[in-house]
Amino acid sequence: MATVETTLESVVIRFSGDSGDGKQHTGNKFTNSTALLGNDLATFPDFPAEIRAPIGTVAGVSGFQIHFGSTKINTPGDRCDVLVVMNAAALKVNLKALKQGGVIIVNTDGFDAKNLRLANIPEEQNPLKNGSLAGYDVKEIDVTKITRTALAGSGLGVKEIDRCKNMFVLGLLYWMYHRSLDNTIKFINSKFKKNPAIAEANVKVLNAGWNYGETTEMFAQRYNVAPAKMEPGVYRGVMGNQAVALGLIAASVKSKLPLFYGTYPITPASDVLHELSKYKNFDIKTLQAEDEIAGICTSIGAAFGGHLAVTGSSGPGIALKTEAIGLATMLELPLVIVNVQRAGPSTGMPTKTEQADLLQAFYGRNGECPVVVIAAQSPADCFTMAFEACRIALEHMLPVFLLTDGYIANGAEPWKFPLTKDLPEIPVSFAKERENAIDKYLPYTRDNKLARPWALPGTKGLTHRIGGLEKQNLTGDISYDPENHEQMVKIRQQKVDLVENYIPEQMLSCGADEGDLLIIGWGGTYGALKTAAGQLIEQGYKVSHAHIQYLNPFPKNLGEMLKRFKKVVVAELNNGQLVKILRDKYFVDAIAYNKIQGQPFMSSEVVQKMQDILTDK
Repeated sequence: MATVETTLESVVIRFSGDSGDGKQHTGNKFTNSTALLGNDLATFPDFPAEIRAPIGTVAGVSGFQIHFGSTKINTPGDRCDVLVVMNAAALKVNLKALKQGGVIIVNTDGFDAKNLRLANIPEEQNPLKNGSLAGYDVKEIDVTKITRTALAGSGLGVKEIDRCKNMFVLGLLYWMYHRSLDNTIKFINSKFKKNPAIAEANVKVLNAGWNYGETTEMFAQRYNVAPAKMEPGVYRGVMGNQAVALGLIAASVKSKLPLFYGTYPITPASDVLHELSKYKNFDIKTLQAEDEIAGICTSIGAAFGGHLAVTGSSGPGIALKTEAIGLATMLELPLVIVNVQRAGPSTGMPTKTEQADLLQAFYGRNGECPVVVIAAQSPADCFTMAFEACRIALEHMLPVFLLTDGYIANGAEPWKFPLTKDLPEIPVSFAKERENAIDKYLPYTRDNKLARPWALPGTKGLTHRIGGLEKQNLTGDISYDPENHEQMVKIRQQKVDLVENYIPEQMLSCGADEGDLLIIGWGGTYGALKTAAGQLIEQGYKVSHAHIQYLNPFPKNLGEMLKRFKKVVVAELNNGQLVKILRDKYFVDAIAYNKIQGQPFMSSEVVQKMQDILTDK
């Protein structure tokens, strides 16, 4: 049978199976091959919190979704065109994510009596036999059997052979979408160079998947997705946590300060530590402390000693760092605090995304303790905002929160990375030593930004007191004077407020300057909201979208922008946090649109909600 070639503008594929079976690895390999072909793309890893969740169960299902195309891709896609399922539980969890008429590639071995029982599906209701999948294009393949046949006589055990199953599916999809095997084969041989038998087995099964597509009549159609028309330059694929690390390193280079990262591992922030630890050649120092409190306190010590100091965590860890953040605020030292948000409260759902730590960043400390708060909007943007967090902290001598979330931290996209010469310098100066000074050193004198001098310990003539007790204005001595306390509280707040003079004005990502509806978002909701706004505009609605990255303080022109729209909707993955702040500051009757399911917005559901609001349903 002749193969039919079809050209598509974009495709969404979702890989799904048992946690620990390599679905994230398979998805990443397909992503890398797709990026090399020049497609724009976005990914969404979705996996359980357990290191090895119960095999075959719904709780143990792991997924990886990729959306790639020849046009600009803003999200990993709402519903997938192709769903790969390795067992019954994977189908049960993910069928609702598949478009009607979409392709399901099924490993039939994962639908035996045992797997059906583990997925709580009665054997007589086997979806491969009861007709419930009639609306889909189902491709039934015994992937397990083919893999074992291909590796018969390899000398490997059954467990080792079965771990190669994903390579069969990967090879098949490479055939379907004209991806090259070369990059993946090179990766396999490099990863398993000390175990050539494993490398050979994976390559053999990868080729078996390709050949299966080439020879079987079941797959008589192949698809072409042309490269995207992107701005010329050198690109690399980047995940959000990687981009945060690289942004911090770039800030270290441009400020000419050694970087210190003190932290304690926590999902989903740990990869920032892992990535930074690879770059000791840039004078990067990383410390995995005994707990969260020690992590931030070592960073404060590094800031006192003249380092670019950073600490990172997720919501539960930030809660433990609270008192120390107050100390950094009192000392007026530059400190970047990275919060890779996850679903809570308490330990919540560690691998699921949420935006529920905004009020914690704003107010979650004792006393009047203002800090700057900014947020990244995409995996690649994590680089830009990490660099920006460092710039603000160093230039204004204060703590800065950088908020990301699990969705963009683990997601990936193409990134046109800047050259070092194209990044701005971050000027840093330390207080000069004072020879034979008669007058007392005043550590809390201030410049036009209200930033105090950065006096390094051991510098001659700069002896001054540190600690968490209230400071006397100018001298830094301990003070219990009521009027002085009020003055210092006001100064610390004014320092944060003045940052608005050194950040960009708020821009619209799409739409006209005024209209019927303004969609406001922040953080990782950017892609879904922008896509939805664009679709509404195409439908004739007077809709615009603004994504706020500078949250405390807000851009100077934000309040005026809000007044130009009849309705303002604030879309967040929480129970309504930014909307409270906007209502309080600008007296705007903003409408809250919230989702709290550990999952990102789908652009289609945003479109439906905005249509309802526009038509007063």
